[in-house]
Amino acid sequence: MAVLNSIRKRGVFLIVIIALALFSFVLADVIRNGGMSTDKGQTNVATVNGVDIPRQEFMEKVEVAQRSLGPNAPSSQAMDIVWERELRRVLMEEQYEEIGLVAETEFTNNALSRNLASNPTFQDESGAYSEAKMLEYVADVKANNPQAYDQWLEYVKNTKQTALENTYLNLVKGGMIATSADGEKEYRFQSDKINIEFVQIPYTNIPDDQVPVSDDEIAKYVKSHAKEFEVEPMVDIQYVSYVEEPSQEDIEAAKAEIATLKDYVLISGDTLPGLKNTTSYEEFVNANSDNAYSDSWYYKNELPDALKDTIFKMNVGDIYGPYQINNSLSLTKLIGTRQLPDTVSVRHILIPAGLNPTDNKTRTDEQAKATADSIMAVVKANRSKFPEIVTAMSSDKGSIEKGGRYENFVYTAMVPEFRDYSFENKKGDIGVVKTQFGYHIIEIENQKNFETVIKTATVTKVIDASETTINDIFSKATAYEVEAQKGDFTKIAESQNAVVKPVNKIGELDSNIPGLGSNRSIVTWAFDEDTEVGDVKRFNVGTGYVIAQLTRKNQKGLMSVAEASTKVTPILRNEKKAKKIRESVTGSTLQEIAASQKVTVKNATAITMASPTLADAGTEPKVVGAAFGKKAGEETGFIDGKTGVFKVRVLAVNKAPNLDNYTTYSNQLNAKVVPTVNTNLYKALKKTADIEDNRASFY
Repeated sequence: MAVLNSIRKRGVFLIVIIALALFSFVLADVIRNGGMSTDKGQTNVATVNGVDIPRQEFMEKVEVAQRSLGPNAPSSQAMDIVWERELRRVLMEEQYEEIGLVAETEFTNNALSRNLASNPTFQDESGAYSEAKMLEYVADVKANNPQAYDQWLEYVKNTKQTALENTYLNLVKGGMIATSADGEKEYRFQSDKINIEFVQIPYTNIPDDQVPVSDDEIAKYVKSHAKEFEVEPMVDIQYVSYVEEPSQEDIEAAKAEIATLKDYVLISGDTLPGLKNTTSYEEFVNANSDNAYSDSWYYKNELPDALKDTIFKMNVGDIYGPYQINNSLSLTKLIGTRQLPDTVSVRHILIPAGLNPTDNKTRTDEQAKATADSIMAVVKANRSKFPEIVTAMSSDKGSIEKGGRYENFVYTAMVPEFRDYSFENKKGDIGVVKTQFGYHIIEIENQKNFETVIKTATVTKVIDASETTINDIFSKATAYEVEAQKGDFTKIAESQNAVVKPVNKIGELDSNIPGLGSNRSIVTWAFDEDTEVGDVKRFNVGTGYVIAQLTRKNQKGLMSVAEASTKVTPILRNEKKAKKIRESVTGSTLQEIAASQKVTVKNATAITMASPTLADAGTEPKVVGAAFGKKAGEETGFIDGKTGVFKVRVLAVNKAPNLDNYTTYSNQLNAKVVPTVNTNLYKALKKTADIEDNRASFY
């Protein structure tokens, strides 16, 4: 009761304390999530010119793209495809809205009629596109097939989008067609010519060490040319790897284990014959090997170097091994030899089970075999009929035009059944062979270059790291992580004989790290706002462990002085050299100026604006442009060119004759500009767009 009375007395005070605590909790959450504005960054993958791209919708599209790319494609590839597609959609729709371009019903129907014109589902009896058939199809799938109806709606949506984009782009292209005046200008650029004499005082006349460029000067230049030096957020890391690979002790133990398979196999306490005495090679290999049995003949050039020279000297029944290739050990028994050609030529007729598009008949498996047998009887009796039956009945489109022929193919080129018949029978033989494609009537027309081939039974075991080895690698990786968090990353690596691998300029959405492959977890950690330069962290990867250190972290903005130096230093150095050259020049004529600088007066003839190249001086558009602004006999002032300081005197101006028509040159301009409109327009819209990209938060 005393406690309760004490609380009552201090009730107001406690309420204030609790309120302040709650407020601080909420405030901390607000700050952590980016301020008081909204949670748009958590629900939208991006905002483009004020238009949100919802996270859930974007992710669903990425999943669809991922499925279409196949299981081996990286998820980042699917994400990039969808991102560019969605970004383009938003930017283009903004343009449509601005000019009032809308996909009305008639516009959409016209687009559909063009796209569906060749689809039999939407054609009438005469083979023409029918809007009635289209409406009938839509009504049917809407009532009976919701999935197909959803696909149809998506198709219509994409058709509208494509039609709108094409219309908009055509409007832009129409406004960019070169006029006759443009054509005349291009003609003058290509055909008007001048002859000049000039002095070139090369920048190389002044040693670089006489014109130092400071970091402050580079920084000032970068700031005044900001557009040229903008960079996205970038990080640099360095890392060491600890790979869970077997030790030498593990390898020796694996060798001893696989060697026992020569003589016996223990299964559930029973001792069974080993590779030496087994009579069922396929069953034995499949039961004891990490790789399945292959019932194939091998040519010498197909075998690994560790095996081929030895096995071709062995007798049938001999066993070679254990031998090591990469991270596996093998035992190989020679079980057969024979002579086979290295290439074969055949002709064939293929009769499939199911629909044959060539004769438009559908056959069961039994009917396909019966048809193949009857065809073989016909062509065996009269082989001249082979070509006409190929044309009339073979479903193998790839060989029909060649009379059913496949010429000079190697042993591994065809499916096993087709291969075995072609290589293991004799020239002139003809027979029916079943494959996954149907029934083939095969005639062997030629076989070349017979050589010895072998058949083997090979037991292969991957060498795995033992538990002891794995634990040892984990201990080393953990110890390195702990030491690197307190000491010098590189020196610790040297002490452990570990190799430090630097990786520079990693982007926020990058996934591939050289030497490690795809690893978003390292990239995400490096860009995390709590990760600072110098931080170290251990990561589990597919092959073991990686200990990474963040060595540089640049926010979005301008290049650092160090990064920009390579580009900016030569520019500023040449500016300083140009100033020195101007100050050192004496004389007024070209000859006097040349003498003062110990250079010669040079001549250049038939120069055009389209090809502003000066003999012995290279391409100098600024210099040539200035010269074209003068009349014959006039001189330019000093010009800071690409390779030095120039002064030019125009000797002659040769104007090309006027033409009645400049269409040819207008067309040349159109041929250059129009094909690039699609790409350049999108780039321009993207460059000027206000894009808030949150993808890195989700991927």
